[in-house]
Amino acid sequence: MLVRSVKSLLVAVFSLSIIISPLLVKAEGGGEPGGEKLNPAKLIIEHVSDGHEFHFVTIGNTPVSLSLPVILYSPEKGFTAFMSSAFHHGAEPHEGYVWITEEYLKEHKEIEEEKDEQGKPLFKNDKIYALDAEGKPSLTAKVYDFSLTRNTTQMLISVILLILIMSSVAKKYKKGIGETSAPKGFQNALEPIITFVRDDVGKANLGHSYEKYTPLLLTIFFFILINNLIGLIPGSANVTGNIGFTAMLGLIAFLVIMFSTNKHYWAHIFNPPVPGGVKPILIPVEILGIFTKPFALIIRLFANMISGHVIILAFICLIFIFGAMNTALGWGTSPFFILLAVFIYVIEILVAFLQAYIFANLAAVFIGQAFENGHGHEDVPGHSDPVVI
Repeated sequence: MLVRSVKSLLVAVFSLSIIISPLLVKAEGGGEPGGEKLNPAKLIIEHVSDGHEFHFVTIGNTPVSLSLPVILYSPEKGFTAFMSSAFHHGAEPHEGYVWITEEYLKEHKEIEEEKDEQGKPLFKNDKIYALDAEGKPSLTAKVYDFSLTRNTTQMLISVILLILIMSSVAKKYKKGIGETSAPKGFQNALEPIITFVRDDVGKANLGHSYEKYTPLLLTIFFFILINNLIGLIPGSANVTGNIGFTAMLGLIAFLVIMFSTNKHYWAHIFNPPVPGGVKPILIPVEILGIFTKPFALIIRLFANMISGHVIILAFICLIFIFGAMNTALGWGTSPFFILLAVFIYVIEILVAFLQAYIFANLAAVFIGQAFENGHGHEDVPGHSDPVVI
């Protein structure tokens, strides 16, 4: 019942934002002659990329956003901290620094025209640079950015939510609720999920060692799930659609796998039970497999979580693309594209749970393979080769 209510709330919020967004874009001048044309690629990239603020909507020429702390260090100036709103969305420098944005480049065309030998811009968009003595962005001055960006802030929020949720559930179990009596409240919703991860992910792949790795698997599952669900809220950041986030999760899985290995694992890598003539071919493949396993975890989560956001935005952009061709065509096709976007959004809720499960399950499979004995899967009852989804 709780999950159904959450789904309905998320769909309602998203649908409402979609219905209002055409009016907001039209107010910006995107639909008027001479107004700024909609750039679908730019819009999609801005949505899925990181930044120094949470941008919700733009009413007229006034953006509605939540500024985040900017923390910078340079050898010349030391540490500097202020809110990103001091940049006025990149239109103005602050304390000897400038935030290169579209607004800044519009006012400083000469910066945008500076390119390297390959024709690529020297100054990257959405990056902070130090100003030189002439008040221009410097490519030589080193600036170390420790700012709380969208992804970082949302990830910290997810960590806090994870700790609060699990701590509250653990306190109830300590009091005997859920053991001597039936679970209550949110504990009742989480217990089947925790039991599922323990039994169908941990026990099924790790055998008698499941208790050792269950805390890790539960942390991975719920941390990914919380970030996936928060990322579906309009205006939030798509953290799990960031390759840096998934790379760190993959690195953690890789380290756990490596520390779980034994002599049988390495014997299988460097001395596989195959005819001698095949070993020179199979050994490099086995060595490569050590790294492809965590790499598969990284790419799978990243690709699945970013693709849904891109598809939804693509459907919304199609409304304005058709509207630019013909106003009646734009309004006529908008209900169809909105329904498609809402449909993909509902699918994304399912994908949020599915990808959290797949990452935790495959991590358990790879860990189980790392400490299996030399005679197959005898230490892991019920173990079978992973099915790639």
